[in-house]
Amino acid sequence: MAALRALHRHGRLSRADLARVLGLNRSSSGHIVTALAAEGLVREVADGGEGAARAGRAQDGVGPGGRGRAGRPGILLELRPDAVFFAGVEIGVEHISFVAVDLSATVIARRLEAFDAPAAGLEAAFRTAARLAGEALPADGWARCEGFGIAIPAQMERSGRVRNAPLLGWRDVHPAALMRAHLPASVPVVAENDANAFAIGDAYGRDAARPGVTLALVLETGVGGGILVDGTLFRGGHGLAGEIGHLLLPEAAGAPRRLEELVGLEGILSAYRAAAPEGAATLAGFLGEVKDRAPGAVAIAEGWARAMAFGLAQGCRLVDPDQIVLGGSLAALYPLVGARVAAHWARIQDPGFPLPGIVVNADPTFGAAFGAACILHQRFLAGEAEPAGA
Repeated sequence: MAALRALHRHGRLSRADLARVLGLNRSSSGHIVTALAAEGLVREVADGGEGAARAGRAQDGVGPGGRGRAGRPGILLELRPDAVFFAGVEIGVEHISFVAVDLSATVIARRLEAFDAPAAGLEAAFRTAARLAGEALPADGWARCEGFGIAIPAQMERSGRVRNAPLLGWRDVHPAALMRAHLPASVPVVAENDANAFAIGDAYGRDAARPGVTLALVLETGVGGGILVDGTLFRGGHGLAGEIGHLLLPEAAGAPRRLEELVGLEGILSAYRAAAPEGAATLAGFLGEVKDRAPGAVAIAEGWARAMAFGLAQGCRLVDPDQIVLGGSLAALYPLVGARVAAHWARIQDPGFPLPGIVVNADPTFGAAFGAACILHQRFLAGEAEPAGA
């Protein structure tokens, strides 16, 4: 597993470089390589320059790229990407998304399907997730599947039990067990909160973890949050750390409202339907009108920016993140109104509390499903045969 982790981290390495990374002599390292090659997990490739460039990024100059080798191309070792794969699915309120990654953690398949989870019910959600996976994977895919992760917008215990998923209408369910009923018995299954999965995927999809503290937010019907400290997930005492969507915001009249009611997809589309011209009020239509500076859409976006700034300011007083990463379908709104969020935030920010940087994840729509797959990839490289939450 250490050898697999080294090749995943550094890319292609020579046998000598791999032995150095592992702290072993050439003979011991060679036995490991032989065993991994026999299992079809690693392979030899000719060093045509690409391997040297990738290996040269290794720490402390480890790798052939750091020594400027001359002469005929050498032989390097690399992971065999198609040896195994890992699947991840996000069961959201309005959609189900599926992602599969290979042994190099590269996305090899994805699917997105509109799905009314609260109306369809529990069993239909898992049946649909399994169908999407079956359609996306190759014919022999399940034989090479080393794990299936599920991301759900829910209050979830460390064991993977969902205490409450109010947006889905689920209580006291075990998603991994329900999902396993639709998959081959040999496939390990884990369940995770969608924001935590998104946070893990954001860190996993980078060459290096974002330093310091990261607050990762999933902006869908609800607003989920996950916290990473130097790339490691912080769950809190009961697994609810980072859930700023449940912050209560004061209203001029009536009871306080949760932040996710004001900045979540359902609230935005409800307001847009009331102001939009005849026809279906969709997120794409709303974003298009914000870009075109249509007054009604701009007014809704301004309210979103104001509420978002208030919620972020309150959450960051407690979390004090270095950066905030946005995912989910509504993350597409932020680049259009980011300046307004910053302006509202600056007006209410206390002196001494710096404003963290805010970025949008490179693949926000599939971020939670990708993270769910990465959880299994991470466990595989750690040698965990029986994942927690199974």
